[in-house]
Amino acid sequence: MVDSSKIVRVTAAILEKNGKILIAKRKTGDELFAGLWEFPGGKIEKYESPEECMARELKEELDIVVEVGELITSNKHKYPHGIFELLAYRVKHINGEIVLNEHDEIKWVT
Repeated sequence: MVDSSKIVRVTAAILEKNGKILIAKRKTGDELFAGLWEFPGGKIEKYESPEECMARELKEELDIVVEVGELITSNKHKYPHGIFELLAYRVKHINGEIVLNEHDEIKWVT
């Protein structure tokens, strides 16, 4: 049995535009998973809900304001460095032009 206090909970944004989904390439460097593609999002802090995390992370990473919608899916995965629970939310872009603060590039994919 897994100790739920040791699970790292993270969010992922499913942002759709014209039938395509946004993905972002993590900045290259020494960071874990550097250079890999991901759905934008991040770690849920102790003081916030997953929805608050999603809105905060997209403001920090892409400088956009979003409306967080429904939870699409969740998944737990064990990596060598820990167990992660990913919560993927549908989000709607409300305001702001995308600025790459935490990524090297973005793509809209089918």
